[in-house]
Amino acid sequence: MAAPLAACTKEELRSVIRFLSSEGVKPIEIHRRMKVQYGDAYLSLQQVYEWTRKFMNSISSVTDSPLPGQAHQVVTPEAIAAAEAIVKENRCLTVNEIAAQWRLHRKMKSLFTFCVQYITR
Repeated sequence: MAAPLAACTKEELRSVIRFLSSEGVKPIEIHRRMKVQYGDAYLSLQQVYEWTRKFMNSISSVTDSPLPGQAHQVVTPEAIAAAEAIVKENRCLTVNEIAAQWRLHRKMKSLFTFCVQYITR
């Protein structure tokens, strides 16, 4: 028997559920097999039942749908490069000054504050 898969994404686990449920495997059996194969990195039985029900109701996406009112956030390599350039150009700028310059939303400003520590190293 192969070694358990320690690292996996939510989407990978949901894809396994989608595949097995399309073959008619019961949720309890899917959960048991995932527990053996993925070790501690598997979904709960309740989540397996929920995703099996979604897939049986013609939902095919394994990704989370955005929550109502959730801001659409895009982090691209270009945006990261622009942020690095601003910080490296003038390390004396505060996060508030950068946020004002970029017109960042309050939540994006806190995300930027968190990320700045990695850029300045």
